[in-house]
Formats: sequence, structure tokens, C-alpha cells
Amino acid sequence: MASLKEIKTRIASVKNTLKITSAMKLVASAKLHKAQMAIENLLPYSQRLDGIVSNLMQADLSVDKGETGQSASSSGTNPLATRSLVSPSTALKRVALVAISSSASLCGGFNNNLIRLAIQTIDEYKRQGTDLLLIPIGRKVAQALSTESDYVSIGEKPTYAEAAALAAHLTDLYLSGQVDCVEILYTHYHNMAVQVLMRKQFLPVEVQDSKEKSISLPSLAERQGEGLLGGGSPFILEPSAPELLSTLLPQALAMRLYAILLDSSAAEHAARTFAMQTATDNGDALLQELNLQFNKVRQQSITNELLDIVGGQMR
Repeated sequence: MASLKEIKTRIASVKNTLKITSAMKLVASAKLHKAQMAIENLLPYSQRLDGIVSNLMQADLSVDKGETGQSASSSGTNPLATRSLVSPSTALKRVALVAISSSASLCGGFNNNLIRLAIQTIDEYKRQGTDLLLIPIGRKVAQALSTESDYVSIGEKPTYAEAAALAAHLTDLYLSGQVDCVEILYTHYHNMAVQVLMRKQFLPVEVQDSKEKSISLPSLAERQGEGLLGGGSPFILEPSAPELLSTLLPQALAMRLYAILLDSSAAEHAARTFAMQTATDNGDALLQELNLQFNKVRQQSITNELLDIVGGQMR
């Protein structure tokens, strides 16, 4: 049985640890609240922009199919670069894989789960004979994959400027033919106790159904000649859809990447808050056990001393 001095030392150690875990929980909770506010403020603008871009992409595809009687190349612009962002490659020879983790630890299985997903994805592409370009964000995944990049630290405090720079870099890689696809691995914040691993295709851009969006723009066939949007909509496309798309699509990609970084940051802080809460609860339970053990040992020590005193008097 441990001595009273050893138990006292353990109790003091547990109390000091509880101070640390409680403080880290409060800090992580405050950062989580800040990340949630940033996502809530970004979400309306991001949804609106995605809705507009989705309808413009469908309008651009309608032009390619000849709905308006003229080709997109005759509209006075050069939307080829933009159109290639939505045109999937016939064969995947090289894929850019962006994996987003945290740069700090003590957040439960947040990093380990993401690293496991990244390794599984890498093995899957290797079995297919596809070359990979790894772009880690966060020191933990960079260390696990033994890969460095210029964007390792942008996930610590995400900003739109850094997200736009990374989105532009990924777009250049795709347009120049250095990669045929760009995928992003990250953790989605669902709630305080649940974070969901996500594997999302970033490039080429997938055309989404406009019926699922908050903005509904009719096809170009409904606005021939005048450029007015039918159906009572107040929107007028000036300049043409391909020209607008060439400007808005890069902004939408930067906004999507920024939202992903914020989402991953919120998931990290939620995981750390939950882990520190669990550690604090376990510390409290251990402290109760140590106090009980200390009282038992002290009571046993007092009983032994009383027995020694009584035994000495009887002699």
C-alpha cells in the first residue's frame, strides 16, 4: 500500500493537471465560439455565391450546346480556362491531395483519424497507379506523411487571403495540366461530440443542380436577344455568362476553400474542448479515489498507533 506522502504527491499532481485541462477547455471553447461565428457570418454569402456560380455554369454549358445559336468563343471573351475548370479529365494520371489537420495536439482522435483517412486515400491511388502531389495543411499531417509545403501553417488561424492564395495555386496546377484532379481531406464540424471525416473534390468543379440553390436563374433560351432573365427575375447578365463565370468562379473556389478551413478549425477546437472535458472528468474521478485512499491509509495509521498505545499500557 502506498504511503501517505506518496498519495499526497499524487493528489497534488492530479490537481495541477486539472488546472491545466480546465484552462485548455476554456480556451478551446472560446476559440470554437469564434470559429462558429465566422462560419455563420460567411455562410449566407457563400451560399448566395455558390447559387449564382452554379446557375452561370449551367448557362455556360447551355451555350456550349448551342441553345443561343452562338458559341461561347464568339462572345468576345476567352472563357476556355474557366470552362476547363468544370471539365473532368478522361484519365487521372496525377492527383493533388490536400490534407487538413491541426498543428497542435491534445484534441483526441482528431489528427489520427484524418491521418488514417489520408493514408487510405494514398494507398487507393497507388493501387490505381496514380501519381500523387501531397499538400499538407497542419504540422501533424505533414509529419505523418513526411511532406512539407508552403501552406502548412495557414490552418492555425485561417484567413481569406491565405485561402485565396492556396485556391489560386491549386487552380494553376490544374489548368497547367500538372494535376488532373484536386481532392481535399478534412474534418467537418457536426457538433461538440461528433466530427465527420470528409473527402471532397475541389477541382474540377462539379455542376450542381440549380433547384437546390436559393437563386434560380432560367436558361439562356429564355432570354435570347435582350439579356433579361425571364420568370420575373430582376437579374440581367451583363456581360455574358462565360465572362461572369470567369470572374466569379475563382472567387467561389477561394470562398469554398476558406469555408473548409474554418470548418476544420471549428472541428479541431470542438475535439479539443471535448477531450479536455473528458480529461477533467477523469481527473475528478481519480482525485476522489485518491482522497478516499488517503483517508483509508490515514485511518489505518491512526488505528495502528492506538493499538500500539493500548498494547503498551496492558504490559
